[in-house]
Amino acid sequence: MPEGDTIFRAARTLHLALGGHQTTSFESVLPHLTRVDVDESVVGRIVEKVEAHGKWMLIYFSGDLILLSHMLMSGSWHIYRPGEEWKRGRYHMRVVIGTAKILAVAFNVPIAEFHTAESLKRREVFNALGPSTLAREFDVDTVVARLRARPDLEIGVSLLIQSLLAGIGNVFKSEICFACGINPFRRVASLSEKDLKCLVLQSRKFMLANVSEASGDKITTYVPLRRTTGRVNPAQRLWVYKRVGEPCRRCGGNIVSRKQGLDARTSFWCPQCQPMEAKAANA
Repeated sequence: MPEGDTIFRAARTLHLALGGHQTTSFESVLPHLTRVDVDESVVGRIVEKVEAHGKWMLIYFSGDLILLSHMLMSGSWHIYRPGEEWKRGRYHMRVVIGTAKILAVAFNVPIAEFHTAESLKRREVFNALGPSTLAREFDVDTVVARLRARPDLEIGVSLLIQSLLAGIGNVFKSEICFACGINPFRRVASLSEKDLKCLVLQSRKFMLANVSEASGDKITTYVPLRRTTGRVNPAQRLWVYKRVGEPCRRCGGNIVSRKQGLDARTSFWCPQCQPMEAKAANA
């Protein structure tokens, strides 16, 4: 599933391409969208802005109409010039938003819904999202309090709960825990205030670093070449994710992995740098 950095870059690129322009065409294979288009007409509206909140994307049209979408595992948004060949077959198309110069095409997007500002407030799951790691205004203490409110959860599970902190996925989860020297299987209750603040601050640091102007502006939702180590060599871009059996970049020990949580998402860590015992971890 695309993580928050990917959706943020997609929204930024769509905003640059569509923002401020009038829609000249709209097409969808999803009946619930076409019904709204027939009644309310998307054509003629101005695309006011495109934003991301966690792993959700919102396209705001003039006249209080908002297209909410989520990519889940398979979705992606592409932009094309009129007449340009699509990189995916029309069979995969779900939504097309056209302006005089650009076509924005959603491929295999499983969730796409029209909302007003009021109906969006009532949209289950979305209205329960926690603070976005990439929000302009971000309060560390608020997020720490949200994590602390679920003391029995393993921290590797907590970081993936979007109602606590929106935007983090499995790649960043493992990288964040490593950067703070915290075993992903430790319970929240065992973590100090310093530990939790480290995790929250590191979450934001990694996400911001991966949405900088130099981090790429592709709008497909495939996993990009994320970097958490700060190293230029692409082969050394991540600390632990998908590096089972390889040497830790800090201590030389072997990276290990194990399924975690009800969703059985795989966590990666270094047993030496990220011990289970809180005392050893804080030494």
